[in-house]
Order: sequence, then C-alpha cells, then structure tokens
Amino acid sequence: MTTSRLYPNRPFLAASFAVFRRERVLLGSRAMAPNDTLYSLPGGVVETGEALEEAALRELFEETGVRARSLGFTGWSQFIERDETDKVRRHFVVASFAGLWVSGEGQASEELPTLRWVDLTQARELKLTPGLLPILHKGLELVEAHS
Repeated sequence: MTTSRLYPNRPFLAASFAVFRRERVLLGSRAMAPNDTLYSLPGGVVETGEALEEAALRELFEETGVRARSLGFTGWSQFIERDETDKVRRHFVVASFAGLWVSGEGQASEELPTLRWVDLTQARELKLTPGLLPILHKGLELVEAHS
C-alpha cells in the first residue's frame, strides 16, 4: 500500500477542528495548492493508533499553537482531486470536531500562513473549502448548547 498523498491507492483519513472563542472561529488558508486560496479549519492526517478527536486537537495545536476542549463531532467532508486524465490525484476524508478555546492566540505556521478569528457572518464572506459552512454552524450550535 502506498503512503504517498499524490495518486494514492486509497483515501487518507484526516481530522480537523473548529475552535470557538467568544463566537469567533479560527480559520486559516493552506500554504500549498490546491487550497491555498481557500480558508479552512486546522487539520491533517490521522496517525496510526490515534483517535480522530485526538488527531484533530493535535493538528490544531501543531498548526496554530491553540489548545481547545472538544465538545463533539460536527460532520465530515471529503476532498477528491482528479488530474487531466481523470485519475485521482488526491483523496481525503475529513472528520471534523468543534469546541472551546482554552489557550493560545493563534500563530501562523508553514502549513497555515494566514489565520483569522471570524464570526460566521465574516466566514460567509471568505472563500471557504467546500462543505465547511454547515460544519461551522454545527460547531456553533455545540458551543451555544454548552454555554
């Protein structure tokens, strides 16, 4: 089985995390194409033996320096990119979680060079990864239910 993320022979499982701080969520734009012009959640590939929620919190901290307390699962999305011959170039299935900010202001990193704390009205005005807005709404619902 190949471990290359380009032209994989299977989808990669990834996890992301929507951290909310006073009804604002932390979004970032990726450093590399194809999503370098889109805003999304911090996240990445799940490591062997790692629980999905643990992976989401780890990726949040590694990419932004922010720590959070998880409130639960907010949904899943998938990213499938095909090349000019219709062969699958990349395929990720992403499990998303949301929770409350604990510490850290959010520092840009090599993977997420641009970070912004935004409310959902501001998020709607950004170019977001496909399927992100419903995940953000579900995350805000979890936050409001725990307030």
